[in-house]
Amino acid sequence: MSKYAQRNIDFLAIIIGLVIVSLLSFLFYKISVSEHKILSISFIALLLGVLFESFRITDNWKTVIYIFIGSLLLSLFCFLPYKHESNYLFENHLENWPYYFLVFFAVGSSVFHNEKTTIKLTEGLTLIQTISIIYWLLDYGVYNIDNWITKISLIIIFIFSFLSDFHSLSYHILTRTTRLILSIWSSIIMLLFAIDNIYRVFNYGDIENSKYFSQSFYIGIQYFLLGVSSIYIIQNTIMLFGFLPGKQTFFNSQYFKELRELKKEHIERYSDKQVNVFHSIICILLTGTFYFLNYKFQYFPRHTSIWIGFILFPFLLKLTSLRQ
Repeated sequence: MSKYAQRNIDFLAIIIGLVIVSLLSFLFYKISVSEHKILSISFIALLLGVLFESFRITDNWKTVIYIFIGSLLLSLFCFLPYKHESNYLFENHLENWPYYFLVFFAVGSSVFHNEKTTIKLTEGLTLIQTISIIYWLLDYGVYNIDNWITKISLIIIFIFSFLSDFHSLSYHILTRTTRLILSIWSSIIMLLFAIDNIYRVFNYGDIENSKYFSQSFYIGIQYFLLGVSSIYIIQNTIMLFGFLPGKQTFFNSQYFKELRELKKEHIERYSDKQVNVFHSIICILLTGTFYFLNYKFQYFPRHTSIWIGFILFPFLLKLTSLRQ
């Protein structure tokens, strides 16, 4: 590249940088003088969680800056008039802008770091996830809900759970089809847990409304961890909902091509190695005992106990050494 071309690129980068700084300065000024609370401490904790995880999984901090700038520019679309919006109110759009940016940044981080955010799955991991979803359903008391949707859902969950338990407690070969099914099952479980966790975290309210520092700190940690996990939540959601055809695309050859690629991605993220059956039994006893005691004595809230179980994954998976 010639020096002249390099100077032009540098000049363009400076211009773009000045435009972005000017836009941010204007938006933050409008936020500071707004009568409404737009940037809460809870949102900042959420954003810090996304930023922290994006920096953690990337090898280049410049990449995070590029994603940040791209997300910022895309988020400005929220200032366009809404459909059927008769009276344009800048204040309403300004309130939504931080969340547009956050979503774009989390999606961008998830897509750009797809290989790093794709959790490698094993029989041991899906076994713990299966035990967790069974505990989650029992603690919710779904067995007391009497309607056909719940019954069909429970039958489907039972079939998936049986397949997961069967493979973790036997040395039956993990075929490509089985790995595909178990990978989809894992995505379904994590999506359900994500929805439950998001609902509960936002039910805590804003940090600044808490009366005690300990309560504020606890809520802040919950928002931060939700921000950290949001990248993986989005990645699992994309892998799951990618199977659904879009409008007028069911008979489109492009859809089937993308479907084959998605199936390949699910299969490749699931290990074809098998865990030792004895280690699977230990895993069931440890995880099952932990959930049973929490179900009986309610030491922790349901969603907290499940995520504690997930934090213990590395220790439990050490017990499930792979059978060569």
